[in-house]
Amino acid sequence: MGAGHDHTGHDHSGHGGHGHGVSADADRRWLSIALALILGFMGVEVVVGLLADSLALLSDAAHMLTDAAAIVLALVAMRLAARPPRGGYTYGLKRAEILSAQANGITLLLLAAWLAYEAIQRLIHPPDVRGGAVLVTAIAGVGVNLVAAWCLSRANRTSLNIEGAFQHILNDLFAFIATAIAGLIVLTTGFDRADGIASLVVVVLMVKAGVELLGASGRILLEAAPAGLSPDALGAELACVTGVVEVHDLHVWQVTSGYPALSAHILVQPGGDCHAVRRDVEALLRGEHHIAHTTLQVDHTDEHDTPAAIAAAHCADPHGAVYRPPHA
Repeated sequence: MGAGHDHTGHDHSGHGGHGHGVSADADRRWLSIALALILGFMGVEVVVGLLADSLALLSDAAHMLTDAAAIVLALVAMRLAARPPRGGYTYGLKRAEILSAQANGITLLLLAAWLAYEAIQRLIHPPDVRGGAVLVTAIAGVGVNLVAAWCLSRANRTSLNIEGAFQHILNDLFAFIATAIAGLIVLTTGFDRADGIASLVVVVLMVKAGVELLGASGRILLEAAPAGLSPDALGAELACVTGVVEVHDLHVWQVTSGYPALSAHILVQPGGDCHAVRRDVEALLRGEHHIAHTTLQVDHTDEHDTPAAIAAAHCADPHGAVYRPPHA
């Protein structure tokens, strides 16, 4: 049996998903501009909301506070993720961005629950809402959030960290649009319950965004395969590489957004070129699946041993599916 061969390749340019060339410094600049816009308008909205007795405006202000917190959290997470590996953190703190996305998803759901409760109370006991003030402030809010959303759209949204902050801003934009419609209805018809109904519309959008963020970030924290990639299909594809007898202990996961990684144990035909097989597998993974961070253990089989015996000899606790060429 040949000696095992290990190889690790790193995609130093692919991490972070900067597919369109946006640098981390540019990301931070766009997020900072959006943060300044949001904090400035939030103060105005709180004052007008209190004077107009509008839950929709106050809820928008509360949402803007979470927007600001989401952006601050995203900026902090970016700083942490940029730190080099040290000590026991061999990947550095790259998953700080995923924890930030989780926090953003949770805050969206918590805020949605609070707004739903308050909106239902307003539907049961509608207050006297000043529709004119609500309408003017909401229209101004639409403009501010459009600019803030545009700023974040210029950053790298393949990062779940930035996507979480973007979803906060986007939902706030929808909230202002709903609030503007509610203000117009109150102003023209006197139907005060429109304020509460507008809040419920925003609640639905917030729940959708929060669930999607938690789902996507949860997959990374639980080390699931990247979305859209089937490990079984990938294992079968690797088993078809010339010279491969068997692939097992196949693992594919994401360290953080845009940073897929893979490890596998590959058995090669007796007398085969382990290094050539490894290079072919790496080329396939990099070219077809954009996986450049790989750890492959490549071993020869013995012509007198079965693949199962070889696997048992090298893997004390083999797990996962076993993949062999179709003709095997």
